[in-house]
Amino acid sequence: MDNHIVAGALEQLFEHRYPLVLGRDASGIVEAVGAGVDDVAVGDEVLGHVLFEPPFQAGTVAEYAVVPARTVVPKPAALDHVTAAALPLAGGAARMVVDAINPQPGQVVLVNGASGGVGRYAVQLLSKLGLTVVATAAPADAERLRELGAAEVVDFTAGSVAKQVRTAHPDGVDALINLAGYTLEEVPLDAVRSAGVVCTTTQVPDADILAARQLSGGGIVASPTRDVIAPLAEQAAKGELQVDVYRVLPLDQALDGLAELAAGRAHGKIVIDLSL
Repeated sequence: MDNHIVAGALEQLFEHRYPLVLGRDASGIVEAVGAGVDDVAVGDEVLGHVLFEPPFQAGTVAEYAVVPARTVVPKPAALDHVTAAALPLAGGAARMVVDAINPQPGQVVLVNGASGGVGRYAVQLLSKLGLTVVATAAPADAERLRELGAAEVVDFTAGSVAKQVRTAHPDGVDALINLAGYTLEEVPLDAVRSAGVVCTTTQVPDADILAARQLSGGGIVASPTRDVIAPLAEQAAKGELQVDVYRVLPLDQALDGLAELAAGRAHGKIVIDLSL
């Protein structure tokens, strides 16, 4: 998301006010609260998220961040700030896409883009619900995804994902959670059975294309508010949800982190730690 903003890809869709601060997630200590805020108080340790709403200006890659009260929850004591900061958007998006497919125990779900921040959470949430998870990833990520709950890992570098999935599941999978691919050719729709469900965070494919293929579903924009974030934080604090932090960087290396994300080298979340 931050790299899309840096590139100006969203400027025609949402008002941008400059100077614009990057970053959507945060974990830290409350310095002040606005009028009517009584869920948290000054001095509380919290985590939260800057929602995907216009205008784009406030961000969290900074010493101080203004965060909407409806996205802020107390940080469980067992959760350190670095881990907490890696949770809201990716974990919240995963929770929302999983809920969107209305998963039922015994179903087979394909997670395309499973090695990214959202995908790693989605794999865990699905597997804990009793679903068979088929994850796409490069070979270097296969072992970790199996540890997180994937029953099968499809190497997207080895050829058509849809063909590989259909070889193992001739009737097709019950649902597709698409977290990667911004063109129709990059989304393995052919892996999904007729009347299956597709949920995508990349807004591809659209509802018309799905209907033409006798599929249901559509795109979502993650809005991790308090009711979404709080249960995830408790799960992470109890060790029931693994948070994969790839790197922790000081503020003056934040651009290096963006470059790693853009290059696809980040196997998990990158966190900027202001105390370094």
